[in-house]
Amino acid sequence: MIIDSPFDAFSDWWIAASLTWLAVATAVALLSVVIAYVFTAVRVGPIAAIRRVATFLSSAVMDLVRLSPRRVLAIARLAIIESMRRMVLAVFVVFLVILLFAGWFLDPTSNNPAQLYLSFVLSTTSYLVLLLALFLSVFSLPNEIKNKTIYTIVTKPVRPSEIVLGRILGFSTIGTVLLIATGLISYVFVVRGLSHSHEIEEAKTQVATASDDDSEDVPSLRTTRVHSHRHKYHEGDDRTSRSQGHWHSVRTTDEGKHIVGGVEGLLVARVPVVGKLSFRDRTGKPAEKGISVGQESRYRSWIDGGTQAAAIWVFDGVTADRFPNGLPLELNLGVFRTYQGDKGKRGVLGSIILRNPDDPKIATSPRNFIAQEYRSDLKLITRELSGEHGKELDLFDDLAPDGRLEVMIVCLEPGQYYGMSPTDVYIRSRDASFFGNFMKGFAGIWLQMLIITTIGVTLSTFLNTAVAMLGTLVLIIAGFVHAFISDVAADRVLGGGPLESLIRLVTQVNVSVPLEVGLGGDVATTFDDLYQGAMGGAVYLVPDLGELSDSNRVVSGFDIPWNEVFIHSYTALGYMIPVFVAGYLFLKLREVAK
Repeated sequence: MIIDSPFDAFSDWWIAASLTWLAVATAVALLSVVIAYVFTAVRVGPIAAIRRVATFLSSAVMDLVRLSPRRVLAIARLAIIESMRRMVLAVFVVFLVILLFAGWFLDPTSNNPAQLYLSFVLSTTSYLVLLLALFLSVFSLPNEIKNKTIYTIVTKPVRPSEIVLGRILGFSTIGTVLLIATGLISYVFVVRGLSHSHEIEEAKTQVATASDDDSEDVPSLRTTRVHSHRHKYHEGDDRTSRSQGHWHSVRTTDEGKHIVGGVEGLLVARVPVVGKLSFRDRTGKPAEKGISVGQESRYRSWIDGGTQAAAIWVFDGVTADRFPNGLPLELNLGVFRTYQGDKGKRGVLGSIILRNPDDPKIATSPRNFIAQEYRSDLKLITRELSGEHGKELDLFDDLAPDGRLEVMIVCLEPGQYYGMSPTDVYIRSRDASFFGNFMKGFAGIWLQMLIITTIGVTLSTFLNTAVAMLGTLVLIIAGFVHAFISDVAADRVLGGGPLESLIRLVTQVNVSVPLEVGLGGDVATTFDDLYQGAMGGAVYLVPDLGELSDSNRVVSGFDIPWNEVFIHSYTALGYMIPVFVAGYLFLKLREVAK
């Protein structure tokens, strides 16, 4: 999987995003002013309330405009010293201890050990750094106010805005340094943990094991067994066969000795070219989507085998200059079986047909393949192809004369199904730097850490430690399930809202069957509509922490485009600014030591 829907270009996205941000921020600010005026009017009267609110707002604006970088950095330095006293280095030691013993439990003999190692280090780092941000941010101000050590700061010419910003900056600096250190150590841990080599067994053998390549050819040589797998090797080739998601280069000396190189193809950062997907139903007519096989996930649509159903992708930019060595087409298809199939058969049979989008009669003969579940399947399409009746076709001149190419995939086995999404078939244009992609994955964790730190400091300006921690934790959890909250708000969840779901659960009514018309159904619908409206507001107030991190793309071996990094960074900044302003206002209203 890559992503459900690719982002727009940052240059096209940021204007609309900024306008939305301004609209939401303005609405929240106006609502806050109205609430402040109402409470003040109750205390001092409506006329005096206008003066007080106006005076407070003008002084607040001046405080924010006159921020002193020198004082902010001084407060940040104090926050860093305070964090070091709280044994922040203990978190780093815990991380090292976890890595020290992780090798005992991570199985390098799994089908894809790279995903296992990457998922482990990214998840472990995320948990430790985010917990560190939580504890640092919520403990500082409440403890200082409780112990009255805050008086030594606020009695000096330091503005509340500088106190809040300085603490956010200081705690973020600690988290950033820790994240850089853990990222570099994690990279070394992953590379060393997956590194291994083989030797070629010089004795001629005829062997085919389950862990070897899918080819049915009997190899003349094989490698030694390392990490519970072997590779096949054909005399004269420059590399071994693929096994456990990787291969090894092979160099033959003048004396005829085979020298096997290190691991290749395991730690990658694919750069995909995604096409536009359309479907044909079982009668061959165009359709907006495939059928449903009863799974809750709507990520894929399905085509049924043994019919005229097909999934069709149209790719742009398919030119000879861009792909001089052929077209690297990679598949990540889902498979749904209604029966097990032949014993020992690995997958479900399908076929690929390449066509000219402007003239569908110009098409290649079907190229059969076995769908590889749970791993990518790379197909190199050569330039010289054969069409119907043995007619020779050129990939670029005949099938994609204007750079547009149509790829059609069908499932050939009746009763079996292929699952398709727009990103399940793509052109693998190139491989980016894995180290750079690995660091971009950590950049997503860094953005999450910044937001959590800002939220924690803000809540700690007016809540005690326990309540601030609980509130921050609630927002963190809500941030990681932001996609679900959005689906609830947009009524995209099967089974309806919470009350309707409860009724279905008690009465055992299927989610696809409408509720009976009556008082109970009307009450449930009304309540769920109000609930969905509240969730709609929460969508704009809760940070989408899950979206900021692209760790799943690093684990799956796909490059994180810089475009997404810019969008995520801009989104995080847009959330942190109003939260910081709110923290400043809360601290100013508290009038500590005034």
